[in-house]
Amino acid sequence: MRFTLSCPVHSSYRVQQIAGMFDVPLAEKAERTIEFENPLSVVRGSLNDWQIGCIVGPSGSGKSSIAKHLFPLSYVRGSLDWNPDKAVIDGFGDISIKDITNMLTVVGFSSPPSWIKPYSVLSNGEQFRCDLARALLEGVRMKEKGESRRCRATPNDSLLSPKSLRLSPLVCFDEYTSVVDRNVAQIASAALAKGIKSGKIPCRFVAVTCHYDILDWLEPDWVLDTATGTVSRRLLRRPNIDLEIFRCERRLWHRFKTHHYLSSDLAKNCRCYAACIRMKEKEERSKKESDGRRPTISPCFSLLTPVSFCALLPQQGFERWYRVSRIVTLPDYQGIGIGSAFLDALAELYVGQNFRFSITASHPSVRSHCQRSEHWKATNVMKTGSKRSKGRAVVSFEYQRYHH
Repeated sequence: MRFTLSCPVHSSYRVQQIAGMFDVPLAEKAERTIEFENPLSVVRGSLNDWQIGCIVGPSGSGKSSIAKHLFPLSYVRGSLDWNPDKAVIDGFGDISIKDITNMLTVVGFSSPPSWIKPYSVLSNGEQFRCDLARALLEGVRMKEKGESRRCRATPNDSLLSPKSLRLSPLVCFDEYTSVVDRNVAQIASAALAKGIKSGKIPCRFVAVTCHYDILDWLEPDWVLDTATGTVSRRLLRRPNIDLEIFRCERRLWHRFKTHHYLSSDLAKNCRCYAACIRMKEKEERSKKESDGRRPTISPCFSLLTPVSFCALLPQQGFERWYRVSRIVTLPDYQGIGIGSAFLDALAELYVGQNFRFSITASHPSVRSHCQRSEHWKATNVMKTGSKRSKGRAVVSFEYQRYHH
């Protein structure tokens, strides 16, 4: 497949200088022909045989031009426009609050305290996930021609209901993960892939990026490498994420408290735990050697990073029973099940020592995990909330250890 790009060349004194200095031939317009293998001809069936694609290559290799050529109705470039005077939750138009919060949670931005902040004060990682969630929601709503379209849904259907779609819409997202830390980029890619392949995001997705390090985490069905112009079908598996759980001191809570949706207070008699992962980092020496040589760069090393925090309290009036008081995962690491795995590991540890272990939660992701798990049994449902959570529906769960 090939197409030609052209743009006018406006002659000026400086343009003539550059042409003379570097022997650049001048013409009325500059042209460039881009040749590449069509990914949709490689993918069997073209329409619904894939969920995630990726256009990757070095800067200037034609990624954006190819994306616009292949997916003109689905193309979204990088950061979106947000009202600086409104909370991000108000920047999604007339989409229902349920659909907005569900999508934000699925893409790994499950932090209600940050939802009510303006876009401009969020971190780069949080801004990226907001842009991603909004692009996906707008993609679901868009009625496209040709390759993807939305069926006629009844007014009572949820926007994210599988019944509302026949052929999945498509979002082509340029500058994917370009402005975020590479560790954050990998975690966010894993969260996105999980949401799409589980059906929680009823949308196909094409990432346009210059970063090859996200491929294993995004797990695309096809990859167009603009460095070579060739397409490959991928059968990648996401790298394992190993959690290391430690008993920790209360002072670690200060790193997590601003991201919890309840009060930041922490009881003095709580037991605190941290879940950590090992992330690869590079360290550059800031001081030059005494002989004036250039600073050297040390090799990669593993850095143990706390990413999730849990506080437990003894259940009042009962012996050998602990309940979860606080559990929170840092926003940059949400969306891939770290908090759920952490919760289950602590529950297994305590129940294995003949303790009872429970949690009362209103957060959608916690409730959803416990409802799906065979080990968590709902013991109480309070539609109007409890003393600690007035006005919010909460559900209590107790962990059950089954022996097969």
